[in-house]
Amino acid sequence: MIALTLAEIAEIVGGEVAAGAAVDARADAGTVTVTGPVVIDGREAEPGSLFAAFVGERSDGHDHVGQAAANGAVAVLGSRPTELPTVVVPDPQRALQQLAAYVVAAVRDAGPLSVVGITGSQGKTSTKDLLSAVLGEVAPTVATRGSYNNELGMPLTALRIEPDTRFLVLELGARGRGHIAELADLVAPDVGVVLNVGQAHLGEFGSREAIAEAKGELVEHLAPGGVAVLNADDERVAAMASRTDGVIVTFGRDSDEADVRIEDLELDRLGRPSFVLATPQGAAHVVLRLVGAHQALNAGAAAAAAWALGVGTREIGEALSAVTTLSQWRMELRELPGGVTLLNDSYNANPDSMRAALDALAAIGADPAVRRTVAVLGEMRELGEAGAAEHVGVGEYAARLGVDEVLVVGEAARGIHDGAGERSTFVPDNAAALAWLRERLGEGDAVLLKASRGARLDEVAAALQ
Repeated sequence: MIALTLAEIAEIVGGEVAAGAAVDARADAGTVTVTGPVVIDGREAEPGSLFAAFVGERSDGHDHVGQAAANGAVAVLGSRPTELPTVVVPDPQRALQQLAAYVVAAVRDAGPLSVVGITGSQGKTSTKDLLSAVLGEVAPTVATRGSYNNELGMPLTALRIEPDTRFLVLELGARGRGHIAELADLVAPDVGVVLNVGQAHLGEFGSREAIAEAKGELVEHLAPGGVAVLNADDERVAAMASRTDGVIVTFGRDSDEADVRIEDLELDRLGRPSFVLATPQGAAHVVLRLVGAHQALNAGAAAAAAWALGVGTREIGEALSAVTTLSQWRMELRELPGGVTLLNDSYNANPDSMRAALDALAAIGADPAVRRTVAVLGEMRELGEAGAAEHVGVGEYAARLGVDEVLVVGEAARGIHDGAGERSTFVPDNAAALAWLRERLGEGDAVLLKASRGARLDEVAAALQ
């Protein structure tokens, strides 16, 4: 974060500075300067950090100030005085957001900072990872870690920028209308990327139309002269062009009218895509090291945003081809002892991402060297009334693709078992799934693990590895 004294922070957020028992009574606590990152976990504090303390249902961050201090934190943002110098405010979350908005505006005023916001029902994190890799080759770039994309995660990411940061790439999530508008208003994105309108969080929104309404808030809250990057293959996203006065840049695979296009898509034996990236300024051949045809469209979205920011087509293609990993548990490909190929996509799941992951498994299974494909599938959460039918639909899709074995984990996912039919086995929990896999996996098998985060199939993947 840019260096700020506690007196400056207090003025920005409308708080009061309390000296703290750990400070010499003769010292002016307002002169204490924050030079490190802002953190909400005392274990992540570094020298010069500001520790933001929140009172939750199960824990009180103020009780962990000592831990933060031991790791180098010099001050606290909280709702009551602590042993460290503290900026006391009525609402630490709101204060954190106000501080983030100030820091972004200050860096923007002092230099050429460009802010990118990314939203969509699926693919946000992968696209963010790809775009940050491209922009990171051009200039100092700060991006969301993992999918830290909510009312706390987004401002914490924004507060990581330094005076020389050129690009800030933010993933924006929503669980209701108004959420994205609130986040976007804090930073006024110069570029807003909308990937798709799918079924993630359908239970909370109620309909795809409501999801589209919420996702489109991003293009309505761009900075003056901003750019809306829209998926031309998704009619609900393409329609968002009418919701902004900004410049429109489109990307797609199916639409010939898209400004940035994915052409001549092919998959290698491990399901990794290669394609021609076509832009108004030329074309580049891209060979992704990531698994799944859907990653090509994510790369197209990242390319469109980078192109809108002035990066050349050749440079974009080279940077995309160099990306080797994404955030944890997203289409991670591992070769296990004994000749088993593991595809770990266990971070989250919805019907669309389930089908994309199954497509990737089927592509791997087309290799003659693969003996058998095994899909280990768990619950998809937050689907509301559509949940039962969607689970059955995923099972039916796996059967149509010809996945050899479908292992369904947990009662909440039983519909997948019903849909997959004879090729499916049901087990009650992760322990039973692991036992089944250890007993049956052999050389030449390819295994996919996929479920919503709460199913914790990453634990099965870790045990297998």
